[in-house]
Amino acid sequence: MIITKTKKRKGYKLVGKRVPYLFILPWIIGFLVFTIGPLVFSLIMSLFDWPVTSSPKFIGIDNYKKMFTADPQFYKSLVITFKFALIFVPLNLIVALILALLITQPVRGIKIFRTIFYLPAVVSGVAISIIWGWIFNSEYGILNYLLSFIGIEGPKWLIDPKWAIVTIVIASAWGVGTMMLIFYTDIKGISPELYEAAALDGAGPIRQFLSITIPSITPTILFNVITSVIGALQQLTLVLLLTGGGPLKSTYFYGLFVYNNAFKHHKLGYASANAWFMFIIILLLTLLIFKSSSAWVFYENEVKKEGKKS
Repeated sequence: MIITKTKKRKGYKLVGKRVPYLFILPWIIGFLVFTIGPLVFSLIMSLFDWPVTSSPKFIGIDNYKKMFTADPQFYKSLVITFKFALIFVPLNLIVALILALLITQPVRGIKIFRTIFYLPAVVSGVAISIIWGWIFNSEYGILNYLLSFIGIEGPKWLIDPKWAIVTIVIASAWGVGTMMLIFYTDIKGISPELYEAAALDGAGPIRQFLSITIPSITPTILFNVITSVIGALQQLTLVLLLTGGGPLKSTYFYGLFVYNNAFKHHKLGYASANAWFMFIIILLLTLLIFKSSSAWVFYENEVKKEGKKS
């Protein structure tokens, strides 16, 4: 009888240990089928000459050799993408942080403004492209129309190579709502006592922002920097729909380069090699950012541990 009860208890414990895995099983299956599976398959494809209309042929690392030695557009697209990222990432962070600071203010009707600022983040990239296409149109666009009221002749935003990448940056920065909410949540979590103590010591708003707000939200800044860099290097939708890579390939981003190689030129193996190179670049940049974070990211729990040791 005692042996039977012991077996039942062991059985219950075993079932109890397996139940959590049953709940996460759908996610695990989805991750293996729709993420890991395509990643591995694309790596295999990168070693083949894989046209859509004929059978694949194994060519080893020839796709990578071609990318580095025989395709000048590869380097041009890479430079354009990094130029965009250098402008987009800081602008994105600054705009999101400013909006987050604005919606933390105790102003009447501030919830309405939070909703308004966040709305663009839930609009699809296609819809945003159409809206900005109307705004930046050099003939009947509303932006040039408004500039004409103050005597300024607006540039040809989508036609002039000098302004095309600026147009993409502005349109991309429109969807900072998610980043804004992340900043907002972190800022709201800062203890008001810190600001009160700083005010008693004579610190003004700017000093409080630099000495309290910024150090307190550095982990969030780290997260937003990484996601912004990844998003900037993978930009495709807006470029594809707004400029198509033009004018004169001034906005021929790396994402569009990969997309055209795969679906326009039907070079699936070569496009897979392109995509894997960008994956490695993003991985290295992410690791570099994480490595640098020890010098500028502030973690409250680390300070508490150091205080206990001292």
